[in-house]
Amino acid sequence: MLKIILHAPNPIMPFCEPARDLRIQNAPLWLRQRDLLAPYVTHEQELKKGERLKPVREPTIVYRDNLFFDEFYIAAFMEKAIRGKKPVRAAFRAEDPAFRDHALPLSTSYTPAGSLYLADLWYYPNGPVADVEPLVIDMLAREIGYYHIPTYMADKSGDLVFQVPLRAMMAIDAWAHIFIADVVFGLFARGARYENKGNESLAFKLKIIGKAIYEGRQVLECSEVVKVGKNCVIDPSAVIKGPTTIGDNVTINAGAVIDNSIIGNHVNVSQGCQVMLSVVGDGTFLPFRASLFMTTIMEDSMVAQNTCLQMCVVGKRTFIGAGSTWTDYNLIPAPIRARDGAGKLGLSNRPVLGGCVGHNCRIGAGMIVYPARTIESDVVLAASKERRIIDRDVVFEDSDHHHLKSSDLHQVLYHKQSKGDTESW
Repeated sequence: MLKIILHAPNPIMPFCEPARDLRIQNAPLWLRQRDLLAPYVTHEQELKKGERLKPVREPTIVYRDNLFFDEFYIAAFMEKAIRGKKPVRAAFRAEDPAFRDHALPLSTSYTPAGSLYLADLWYYPNGPVADVEPLVIDMLAREIGYYHIPTYMADKSGDLVFQVPLRAMMAIDAWAHIFIADVVFGLFARGARYENKGNESLAFKLKIIGKAIYEGRQVLECSEVVKVGKNCVIDPSAVIKGPTTIGDNVTINAGAVIDNSIIGNHVNVSQGCQVMLSVVGDGTFLPFRASLFMTTIMEDSMVAQNTCLQMCVVGKRTFIGAGSTWTDYNLIPAPIRARDGAGKLGLSNRPVLGGCVGHNCRIGAGMIVYPARTIESDVVLAASKERRIIDRDVVFEDSDHHHLKSSDLHQVLYHKQSKGDTESW
């Protein structure tokens, strides 16, 4: 089978990179796509914008490279498409709760078609043709609440909930979609599948219980649900609950708590850190008492001591100073707005949402960041009397390094310079 990749060249802000190069669940999106489609395809072709497709006369799968999908969705899509022997395009029902609540808000990638929304994923049994039928794959969403809060913070029940899919697919058009793909469609979905499997399979349940008894641990702490890589050093007083995946050459020090998370390779988690429902990229350093809740950190970044990140996304090679707090809740219950795929502010459909920091940023200590604010790649923010509270988006032109005599020491990686002036890609 041939695989044809369509490019989505628009950069995802504030990262200044297209979606395909960003990391989802600690792997570049393009690599995840390649690995999940590998069982179905034998060769591939990339089609850039404006490039014409040559005639093809073989089974073909076509997709845009800003799509996130998991193995369960793509298996269901391919099985149904191949069995149907007709050209089809992936579609969602407008009332699908996971799509409606999480994938559709802030997105610009879907094409409305009556009561359906069409996604950029096609299957052709005999090469691309003009006429295709929509193929709806139910994401099998279930409502999961993640904590109970006072009723004044929620619109109805007093619970903050997600519509968690057992098989997931969505377009990455905005930074908030990385949060959804990693946490809701990733970590929460993995936990839901574990729970379903335990309820449906007595053998699976007995296997976990037996392993816990053999190792003398609690059920959620046994090696059946906590996967640890090679050459790791884990202090006996650390608490690690699954389902959790820990990479190679990881150090976890005394008193750390890790719960339902993904920890990459070469990560150092210091004393007293809290990592819950989070994705920690390769090479990350978390000094003592750093706290992550439902947060993504891409590779080679550092979150300094006593800093708390909730529902945030942090790019690669970024430093966040000590004692900083990213808030996630409007004190007056106004809807939280975030940047969509076109760069405009739109409703996020989230009662709580943290902020986002791009790549190669340096954020000083003691910053307070309002909900859903973004800091663009290559920005340096030094704490001062004039700027300690970030209440609006910060772009590269606002970076403090432009005003420093030693500005040339800051390596700018994601913006180009021309005649001493800076401009965004």
